[in-house]
Amino acid sequence: MSGLAALLAGHEAPGIYRWHGAFDVADVRHAVEHAGWGFGHVDGWTAGDSKAAFLAAVGEALDFPDDYGQNFDALADCLHDVGRGVGGVVLLWDGWGTLARADQRAFSVALSVLGSRVNADKGMPFSVLLRGEGPDVPGLASLD
Repeated sequence: MSGLAALLAGHEAPGIYRWHGAFDVADVRHAVEHAGWGFGHVDGWTAGDSKAAFLAAVGEALDFPDDYGQNFDALADCLHDVGRGVGGVVLLWDGWGTLARADQRAFSVALSVLGSRVNADKGMPFSVLLRGEGPDVPGLASLD
């Protein structure tokens, strides 16, 4: 978990990263929460390959309010409230390639919205780990 450990310790900047760590989700959650960060997990393998499935899964993973509108504007709004009271938030997105292959536009917008939260100059640090195989995403660094 060295790349993840560096992120949690502040030695790596928050970002959207490809991550190939083969750790069980429960172990990743434990490491993240032990460091005082919040954790969310999206399982793209079972959530489906649609924009709607992704938006619903993120809302559930990050415990968005019941009135979350499940569209990209609502995602952006809710992401800015994520992380209060914790050192930061890590969103582990397993199987991200399913959406990336099925709906390139929705995937691109999802990365843009998530990236806006990563790069926000206020609030707690926020990082996204894309785990699993998927198409090449230019400019996306690896956390391994």
